[in-house]
Amino acid sequence: MAHDTTQHHGSATKRIWFVFGILSIVTIVEVVLGIIKPAFLTDTYLLGMKLLNWIFIILTIYKAYYIAWAFMHLEHETKGLRRAIVWTSIFLISYLIFILLTEGGYIYDVYKNGYVAWDF
Repeated sequence: MAHDTTQHHGSATKRIWFVFGILSIVTIVEVVLGIIKPAFLTDTYLLGMKLLNWIFIILTIYKAYYIAWAFMHLEHETKGLRRAIVWTSIFLISYLIFILLTEGGYIYDVYKNGYVAWDF
């Protein structure tokens, strides 16, 4: 019995390091892109937003999905439950990002055009 537990512990440790590696790589890519800010990504616009911002949003959603998949043990659940959780979360996160960016752009335009002073 103890042999089975030890073997399971070894595979769990390997799995944790694998997940840690993937999340670390994605985070390092985000940090490097945030520091370097390549000109072709900041000068290119897609749907009214810089391509670099889209990359950050996609990588962040991927990390959130992978964290839920690995640490909330969604990989062992039924397909219907996984889809209900993941697609609902992706939809709500995407909607929140859309609302924040739309309203943020509007507020920026209001201040930029001089309707309200930048005195805060």
